[in-house]
Amino acid sequence: MNPNAIATLHAEKPNFSPAEVLGALKYRYATKKFDPNAKIPQETFDALLEAARLAPTSMGFEPWKMIVLTDMEVRQKLKPFAWGAQNPLDNASHFIVFLANKRVDVTFGSAYLDHVLKEIHQIPDKVYDFFQEAYTQFSTKDFNTLESERAAFDWSAKQAYIVMANMMTAAAFLGVDSCAIEGFQPKELDRILGDELKLYDTEHYSAAVTLALGYRDELPHRDKTRRPLSESVIWK
Repeated sequence: MNPNAIATLHAEKPNFSPAEVLGALKYRYATKKFDPNAKIPQETFDALLEAARLAPTSMGFEPWKMIVLTDMEVRQKLKPFAWGAQNPLDNASHFIVFLANKRVDVTFGSAYLDHVLKEIHQIPDKVYDFFQEAYTQFSTKDFNTLESERAAFDWSAKQAYIVMANMMTAAAFLGVDSCAIEGFQPKELDRILGDELKLYDTEHYSAAVTLALGYRDELPHRDKTRRPLSESVIWK
């Protein structure tokens, strides 16, 4: 029995109506002002962490990690370098920094990928050989994600964004507010969180995106505006 397995094979089919799904997504908005006195219950936040863990990633490689910052002193250190997160750093119940793996980790045969494939997924040797062939084709020819440090990091960051989006959708269903924030200086967050506080190894990870979670202390200022589907969907 794989200790990393999650009981999903016989998960019950959801029965949300289209209206319920769209209602949750309409309720969600990019909260800029959080209530400093409203904290997410532990059970609810645990569910959000599981939503992250259950998120899909390319080939199941999970090239991401998150830092949940509840330490207000650390949050204050980030404020000069996170212009888009001034209120959330002060007032959000939880503030998350998503990290993405660098090229050294997402090159096939790395200690990280071998750990994921052999220890987490516990795949047999034949499947490992398949992954080696398929991923080499993908990463060096099809999408060429290993052509540079930046390309490799951007691919990993895409996976982190999928994870974040899964958390945000789950949060909307649980009535938790959220705001994805790119308004920060990654090098400075790496310096503080990685090099100074030693929360991660900056040779292997870098900050990709941040997420504030909590409860709104304001009403949305206007209805959502989006392009009509006729502009964004092509049918054939």
